[in-house]
Amino acid sequence: MRHVRAAVTEAPGAPFTVRDAGIEEPRPYEVLVRMTAVGVCHTDLGMRDTWPRRLTPMVFGHEGAGRVEAVGAEVTGVAPGDPVCLTFASCGVCEQCAAGHPAYCRSAQALNFSGGRADGTTPLSLDGGPLHAGFFGQSSFATHAVVHERGVVKVPPDLPAAVAAPLGCSGQTGAGTVLNRLRPVPGSSLVVLGAGGVGLSALMAAVAVGCDPVVAVDPVGSRRALATALGARAALPPGDGLVAALRDLTGGGAHHVVETTGRPEMARRGVGALRPRGDLALLGLGGEVTFDVMGLLAKGVRVHGVIEGDSVPGRFLPELIGLYGRGLFPLDRLVTTFPFEDIGAAVAAMADGGVVKPVLTFP
Repeated sequence: MRHVRAAVTEAPGAPFTVRDAGIEEPRPYEVLVRMTAVGVCHTDLGMRDTWPRRLTPMVFGHEGAGRVEAVGAEVTGVAPGDPVCLTFASCGVCEQCAAGHPAYCRSAQALNFSGGRADGTTPLSLDGGPLHAGFFGQSSFATHAVVHERGVVKVPPDLPAAVAAPLGCSGQTGAGTVLNRLRPVPGSSLVVLGAGGVGLSALMAAVAVGCDPVVAVDPVGSRRALATALGARAALPPGDGLVAALRDLTGGGAHHVVETTGRPEMARRGVGALRPRGDLALLGLGGEVTFDVMGLLAKGVRVHGVIEGDSVPGRFLPELIGLYGRGLFPLDRLVTTFPFEDIGAAVAAMADGGVVKPVLTFP
């Protein structure tokens, strides 16, 4: 058992409290990673607030990056010392995994959201009792994480940890939606609703493949300014007249709309902003959305629900790293770093809209 520091949530909705904890050595197909950076995502906060009380205390965090410290006896893909990015867990053998869609793994719930491993155990302990973990297969709000080897992607040693971390979720979710699912042709129009980490990742991917125009929508002025700096033709606030403005900017309607806010009214506006046979991709966590079915039928709208960019991380993350290296996916421009022990300040900075992607760094 090793000593670690972990940001613990004691009860649903409780603040993150950094505490001393213990972590097991990795099992045969697991990897022990010493964290160097971890992104803070709205999903961490939303899930924390609705997390079952029976699965607390809990450690969240799912955008980890670090270096391998130890590997299980059956691990072959990485070795101690390797820099890695952590990503979601999948079984690797079900129909969806075999078809190249591990984000829709049939065991996703047990592997990512059960508060531990699929067998009910957890590698973390607190004050002699179990500390629930395994969030997105990692629980990286800690100095160390035990991860199944399928959730570890080796990255170049010169890739900054603060860039590697968001790749595991927000980067691949936004960019993968564009590159893996929508696959726009150059010159097609794309609208992003919500200019947070996921939305701006989608925007950067769209610009990289030649979409034109690319338009962003966000209530925060600084995020709109960042969107235009990253290549958006325009960036608008979500006020009255939004749909008409978007249709005007895209020559009668967008080919693609990426909705990242999870707000029902924005999803409906997204449909209104599409041209006939356009695509609406829903990425934001939210509740029920109602659509006028005749409106969907008349326009031939295709609605996509997309998780984790529908990516195979071992293949897709190196593609994104390649785009980053060529200056076509400048993910670093979204990042603001905070020391791990200041996780509360990072959460507050994201909540007030001043920071797009907080990344916690470790000494």
